Amino acid sequence: MDIRRLKSFIVIVDSGSITRAADILHLAQPALSQQLAALEEHFGQKLLIRSQQGVTMTDAGHAVYRHAQIILRQMEQAQADAAAAGNSLAGRVSVGLVPFSSAATLSVELLAETRKRHPGILLHLTESVGQTYSQMIMNGRLEMALIHGVGPIKGVRFEPILSEEFYLVAHRDFAIEADSKPIPVGALDGLPMLLPPIYNFVRRAVDTAFTRSRINLKVVAEVEIVRTLARAVGTGLGATIMPKAIADRIVSESSEPLVCRLLSPRLEETLSLCTSDQSSLSEPAFAVKDILVELTGRLKL
Repeated sequence: MDIRRLKSFIVIVDSGSITRAADILHLAQPALSQQLAALEEHFGQKLLIRSQQGVTMTDAGHAVYRHAQIILRQMEQAQADAAAAGNSLAGRVSVGLVPFSSAATLSVELLAETRKRHPGILLHLTESVGQTYSQMIMNGRLEMALIHGVGPIKGVRFEPILSEEFYLVAHRDFAIEADSKPIPVGALDGLPMLLPPIYNFVRRAVDTAFTRSRINLKVVAEVEIVRTLARAVGTGLGATIMPKAIADRIVSESSEPLVCRLLSPRLEETLSLCTSDQSSLSEPAFAVKDILVELTGRLKL
């Protein structure tokens, strides 16, 4: 099989349109359509359904897309290994770090340590609120990710590595005392809150805690940008509840007097390192995984 057909297929799917994919690949649209037709003939299956809105994958298309990602990554790794034979590790490694978690605080350290120990590795990092990391791992777009939960999810292997406690962060204008003791969830009834949207794991955990305590959760704004959240909390627009690493960041970046307290009942989530259970990691990916586990371990101290 011509490897270019697999590359073209991935670009068509990612761009959502044969016309857009042709522009990206600098190919004439008829030539790209011929490549797709040849690929479908090779597999004996319809891979894409075309419509005025673009293209969507069939079940067979999903399978080919996942394997195409793996095959192309293996080809890239083979080229990197051949070029670096006898020398240091080299190749591209893709890692997802879930936002609003301790994982999101590790990106710069992970880049620095990887660059220091394995300068031949090209590290690709993503912090996305709009994509499901487990799905990206299953279809080969990510090799590993730090996400919340312990599974099970078919196609993904979970390795729990850290339990994150949640903290309330609020301006002192809300008359919440600074205290080492956990603050009861019941004391937060009607407090204006700034939280991520409902599909975010932090929001789901907070919603559950308030529902169990039969307390009114008053969300006045939904914010997906940590920097904006920190500024809004600092100006007293509302309080927030975040994992410790994010709560500490909000407090450290604010010049305003903020209160940071644990909750009672205790609210926590497990942070897990996820990889595919369908394919093994490359040597560079194993090296990055070791660094990631090491850095996450430091957060426990």
